[in-house]
Amino acid sequence: MSRIGKMPISIPNNVKVDIKANLVSVEGPKGKLSQGFSPLIGISKENEKIIVKRSSDEKQIRALHGTTRNLIANMIKGVSEGFQKELEIVGVGYSAKVESGKLIMKLGFSHPVEYVPPDSVKLEVKKTKTLDVTVSGPNKQDVGQAACEIRKCCPPNAYKGKGIRYKGEYVKLKPGKTAATGAPGAA
Repeated sequence: MSRIGKMPISIPNNVKVDIKANLVSVEGPKGKLSQGFSPLIGISKENEKIIVKRSSDEKQIRALHGTTRNLIANMIKGVSEGFQKELEIVGVGYSAKVESGKLIMKLGFSHPVEYVPPDSVKLEVKKTKTLDVTVSGPNKQDVGQAACEIRKCCPPNAYKGKGIRYKGEYVKLKPGKTAATGAPGAA
């Protein structure tokens, strides 16, 4: 039996869960999510808890058991608390702002880079020691995908460390050409 799959999912007071066949709809203060699941997995609601059961011990069904339970738990957490990822923009002259739902970034290219997020994702830009971009929303997959696409616009440079990185991400810097060859005047 799957250790994760057999754990019941508790439903908070401010969340409404509706289960029809294998379509689970969850509604809470942060939004509404719904997702269909495999008919090989049984999903039921008992005493303000969701129970996920599998029909047999085949390998494919065992794999779906824990995955289904975690996806439903993430849906409930997303509509009650929400998910967020933070990115840092590091570099002289790099800037970002949110205008009419789009993230507009100046990243050292000849043109500004625009990113249009999905409808379920909200973007915020804060100026601290570095420029911080917060990606938040109820759907964990959409938040992670949006953060990945923003980071892909200008990944961290291995020599100077400039670019977009996740908050707390360590970027190991490589030595430049002069350090490798022992150039004259480097002594």
